[in-house]
Amino acid sequence: MDELIFVVTPEEEGGFSAAAVGEGIFTQGDDWEDLCAMVVDATKCYYFESEPPLTVRLILREQVLAVA
Repeated sequence: MDELIFVVTPEEEGGFSAAAVGEGIFTQGDDWEDLCAMVVDATKCYYFESEPPLTVRLILREQVLAVA
């Protein structure tokens, strides 16, 4: 696998959560920098006994907001 994709969601109480697409990896971070570190750590742990992906892509989930 060359690349692993995470869908990132801002949390209402602050911080972010991230879930890998097609893999059982989920993590959270208090801010963007913390989230990035947690994603890398979680990915390394998940692929401990196998070859990890070369890159990780974080995709921030779009949100639709009501104006009225």
